[in-house]
Amino acid sequence: MEREPNRLLQRIITEAGFSHKGLARRLNDLGAARGTPGLRYDHSSVLRWIGGQRPRDPVPCLLTEIFALRLGRPVTPEDLGMPTTATPLHLGQEFTHTWQEGVATVTALWRADVERRRFLLDSTFAIGAGSVGAIRWITSPPDARPQGTGSRRVGKADIASIHEVTRSFGELDNRFGSGRVRSSVIKYLDSAVSPLLKEGSYGEATGKQLAAAAAELTRLAGWMAYDLEQHGLAQRYLIQALRLARGAGDHALGAEILAGMAHQAIYMGQPAHALDLARAAQMSARKSDIPTLVASCHVLEAHAHAGIGDARSCASSLHQSELSFDRRDRADEPEWLGYFDEAYLSAKFAHCFRDLGEGDRTVRQARRSLDMDGRFVRGKMFNLSLLTAGLLQCGELEEACTAAAEAFTLAGELQSARSRSYANDLRRRLEPYKSEPIVVDLHERTKDLVHV
Repeated sequence: MEREPNRLLQRIITEAGFSHKGLARRLNDLGAARGTPGLRYDHSSVLRWIGGQRPRDPVPCLLTEIFALRLGRPVTPEDLGMPTTATPLHLGQEFTHTWQEGVATVTALWRADVERRRFLLDSTFAIGAGSVGAIRWITSPPDARPQGTGSRRVGKADIASIHEVTRSFGELDNRFGSGRVRSSVIKYLDSAVSPLLKEGSYGEATGKQLAAAAAELTRLAGWMAYDLEQHGLAQRYLIQALRLARGAGDHALGAEILAGMAHQAIYMGQPAHALDLARAAQMSARKSDIPTLVASCHVLEAHAHAGIGDARSCASSLHQSELSFDRRDRADEPEWLGYFDEAYLSAKFAHCFRDLGEGDRTVRQARRSLDMDGRFVRGKMFNLSLLTAGLLQCGELEEACTAAAEAFTLAGELQSARSRSYANDLRRRLEPYKSEPIVVDLHERTKDLVHV
């Protein structure tokens, strides 16, 4: 069937005075600037659109921005003869002002993720989006009655189901890596949680419980994207989890999500941004009066200081973390904070000392971190990597190779991009010793365990 030419697009291209090649170049450049790198459109692409082919997202939204800037007036997809269903490129990056806007945004994000929309998969980490989200979390007033007026009554069983699914998927994630389970999580969010938020009937009290449950699972989905090193997507999920936590009025959960955002920023090599996020997390954690959570936020601030190379500030934050952790009361903590124990705190200390080049202290803390819950397989791989790095800093090559071999073995069992990155880092640290027989033997024995 012959396509109908897109005369509206041809007309506005002429009005704007763009060549086909020039328009394609602007499109690719703007896509990169908006967090969608890798667009490779050319003059032939523009000719096909003029001929009636419908471009995929994010092209319509990018084109409206390009033409609006050139012509000095608003331009819509309809003005370009393109469908009005185009998903905005910034979907999920905004911490919305109202509960209703937040529900619309997060459910659209889940749907786009299930559909594996390219602009999400290709999106990049945006410091500005995280900063604005943190500011709005701090400054936004409580939501006015998060309510639903739909036809489906939401009850305790619905909320309990979300919590149980979150717990089960979290355990699988820790044991096997996010690659094995993330697709199931987002399908559950889209098929089970979205109808409750959009079509459910619930008052304020139930609405807050529903928002908190949805925030926990959305946070987990974001953490899984982070583990797969899909950083732009992970950031969008964490911002939307933070927005749901605002609907719940849950300062503790908000602090935990901000701490997760700081964790990701450190991993991304953005310690100054992580510092801001960790301090924002502390503000909320103090309101929650949960000492373990306060300790978590302080130790992330310490890790950010270590990333900057500020050993004195790092030491001060580590001290504050210890003081808070010593006041903990396990009986008075939310279930989602159960991972943060002595071993986890030691691992965070080891990260700081490794980044500051303090081998002896890294080894001491990394050894303590291995006294951990055996269900956290991925965490054990990370902690063995820390021990290996510290031993290498101390010149203990033989013991380092023993720890590295175990780390490589665990990494080979996980579907986790972060685990592969830790393994890559170990191989780089072993590179100066590549001619040593023990290192040659290690590489030979583990070469098929982790594909680097």
